[in-house]
Amino acid sequence: MGMKKWLVNDYDKVLAKQLALECDIDPIVALIASARGYTDPMELEEFLYAEPNFTDPKDTADIIKAADIINAVIENGDKIAVYGDYDCDGVTATAVLIRYLRSRNADAVYYIPSRFDEGYGMNCESVKYLAQNGVKLIITVDNGIKCHKEIELANSLGVDVVVTDHHLPDDILPSAAAVVDPHRADDVSEFKQICGAEVVFRLICVMENKEPEELLSDYADILSLAVVGDIMPVTAENRSIIKYGIEKLKNNAFIGLSALINIAGLDKKNINASKIAFGLVPRINAAGRMGKADRAVELLLSDNMMEALTIADEIDKENSLRQATEKKIFEEAVSIIEKSNLKYDRVIVVSGENWHHGVVGIVASKISEKYGAPSILLSCDGETAIGSGRSIEGFSLYDSIKFCEDLLDKFGGHSQAAGLTLKSEKIDEFRIKINEFAKQNGYVAPEIKLDCKLNPSALTIDLAFAIEMLEPYGEGNKPPLFGLFGVKLERITPIANGKHLRLLFSKNETTFQCLLFGVTPDNFCFEVSDILDLAVNVESNFYREEYNISVQIKAMRLSGVDDEKLFKDIEIFNDFFAEKENDFALICPTREEVGEIYRFIFETPVLPDRVKYIFTNKIGFGKTGIALKTLLELGLIEIRKDGKLSSVLGASKTALTNSDTYKKILERSGNNE
Repeated sequence: MGMKKWLVNDYDKVLAKQLALECDIDPIVALIASARGYTDPMELEEFLYAEPNFTDPKDTADIIKAADIINAVIENGDKIAVYGDYDCDGVTATAVLIRYLRSRNADAVYYIPSRFDEGYGMNCESVKYLAQNGVKLIITVDNGIKCHKEIELANSLGVDVVVTDHHLPDDILPSAAAVVDPHRADDVSEFKQICGAEVVFRLICVMENKEPEELLSDYADILSLAVVGDIMPVTAENRSIIKYGIEKLKNNAFIGLSALINIAGLDKKNINASKIAFGLVPRINAAGRMGKADRAVELLLSDNMMEALTIADEIDKENSLRQATEKKIFEEAVSIIEKSNLKYDRVIVVSGENWHHGVVGIVASKISEKYGAPSILLSCDGETAIGSGRSIEGFSLYDSIKFCEDLLDKFGGHSQAAGLTLKSEKIDEFRIKINEFAKQNGYVAPEIKLDCKLNPSALTIDLAFAIEMLEPYGEGNKPPLFGLFGVKLERITPIANGKHLRLLFSKNETTFQCLLFGVTPDNFCFEVSDILDLAVNVESNFYREEYNISVQIKAMRLSGVDDEKLFKDIEIFNDFFAEKENDFALICPTREEVGEIYRFIFETPVLPDRVKYIFTNKIGFGKTGIALKTLLELGLIEIRKDGKLSSVLGASKTALTNSDTYKKILERSGNNE
């Protein structure tokens, strides 16, 4: 886990107490909700309890016109093609619309472009193909808003196009028969933060002349995958869709989704937004990432359980392949980043030969998490590099890429995620320029935001039950994250064959257990008796006919960290190795400080992260990092095969200035030692 700045939400205890009384809810729920902006009792009750409350679909621009066009084509018996996309939103939108059209006995087919051969959105060859096969109307879902050329071609071939999309349009709309997009300048619909499948759902409601509440039960399970998978904010109608979708998944899901739940090994009774996000959505996405998204559509359309189980099993295998491919690329990317010192850049740009285009975005997200910085992964295929990037909160990846647009063939995206294409020969120039932008706009530290501090004595099953009122969780409504400060580590127990850890802590008279997933005893840098701060999620767990509280660690550190000093140090330290200017005197360690770190390592082999945590609190992160580099260069310490630092037996005493790093820090800090 990388170092992050720990922030605790501001909250008003008096207001929270008042909300708890007026809404008859647990005080901790009121505290969390008020800190998240729900300060009015009516708004809070609507958030927690309200029945579905949807925007009037007819307020969406062009939607009545689109419905009339489609209804007329159905009545004429003409052929319709639903033109989808290969991600979860595009797949589910396609399945929802095809299901509806076929229920109307429409002559309807679907087309999803290949991620690898065609890329996102409409293309001219596919338009020609559909026209040649007798299609008279193309309905785009989750794409089309920027497909001007392709729609003009369709018009010239006698094929009408209805666009349904949720992406931002250009100043001029495409020349389609109807363009349904809540982000049109003339759209007056109240709630616009919806995914492509929700736009389709609004269209179906208008075609049926029914309210969304009347049709929600028909499609809620599929729609919930789209909302979660496209990371829509879990507010207003999005929240309603997920809540009702979860109930449908538990009780009467479409056969294809029931099969997928079975193959994924999920317990229907315990389905929640997290299970959708990490159990179902990745498998739907895997079809388009690793093979053909058509298989995922067929799964969602299937009404035969044996057929559905077969397809679900195929998709599950593709998901396993996706995970293995992802792991391999991540390891290769980390190796390149470490060897090339790219980890010191404010925006990490790393490239590799023929990395799988379907997973580079996922790997970029993991790279950003590991290094606490925006990252872009580029896959080079000869002269062309295609990539995907992910950011950290507070840094606009889109703006930084736009700053470099003169070097790019094309790009698109938003603040936290973006895609781009450029010539392979321009990667180094792009890396330099995007880091210039980051330097000009100031250092952005990665953050972890805590809902509130918690006394460990409050960790009870009642707390776990209480906060379930806040579900479903997702974008804009994350699971509550509690801060436990100054707790003592009492015991470390490996579980699941050493893949995870169960940790016992104490504070005052209270002891409690936490789970730490994905960390083995060999790479756990804390020791019994350490005083730590924890950031944890809490949930209920039903085991052996009994409910228990489950506390999961999301971040941990030694207590006593001065966040402001830490991240100022990290900024200066990274700038030193990235050859940028800064006040390097602040991270120049003395001989005594280097010696203290050497003696600590000399006593017993130790993980580098432990050295950094301990001495960050003592002398600072920057000085610690410089000292470790110096000792490694002088051959006084080494990194063992198990990843631990140890002293080198028989190493000769030598001057610190024989280290290039130490000599350089002295020079750049103006120290004439």
